[in-house]
Amino acid sequence: MASDNTKSRSRSCLGASVAGLVTFITILFLSSATGRQSEQVVKAVAFLSGNSAVTGTVAFSQSVKNGPVTVSGTLNGLDPLSKRGFHIHQSGDLSGGCMSTGSHFNPTEKNHGSPSSEERHIGDLGNIDTDEKGTANFVFEDSKISLNGAFSILGRAVVVHAGEDDLGKGGNPESLKTGNAGGRAACGVIGLA
Repeated sequence: MASDNTKSRSRSCLGASVAGLVTFITILFLSSATGRQSEQVVKAVAFLSGNSAVTGTVAFSQSVKNGPVTVSGTLNGLDPLSKRGFHIHQSGDLSGGCMSTGSHFNPTEKNHGSPSSEERHIGDLGNIDTDEKGTANFVFEDSKISLNGAFSILGRAVVVHAGEDDLGKGGNPESLKTGNAGGRAACGVIGLA
């Protein structure tokens, strides 16, 4: 028969084991909750319009961990079967229409380029393609823009241009600034969704 000391030690060990198990489960739960928080997605949207018939919506989403931004949208009223320059501009000021949005968002002071170029403005998103009805439906990812931090595009404008962006390969000074994408057909301010 076990002594009272042995029974007491067994209960103490059992109590310590239960307490350890509770602590482990609590840590596991908190780790899981923290993991879920880091998987939250920041979402933003811009509603585009301008002096032309071009209208549409562009959505942006990014994980809090600063992953790539998914850009998706639908724009209507563009020329059929065309390419249009598509950029983030430095300002969300629409007081003078799309012209008051400033130049391409370029905090790193680089030359204009394609979305895949190492040398490019943060706001250089290349071209969007239209179908036979003049509608552009698109989804792509970009790893330079962000919805938080130093390169955040929140409060800035997204602009669709009147012409095709030459992606900095036009062989003239304007190509390295704007991609020779022409006038501004429509724009909208990027805000949290």
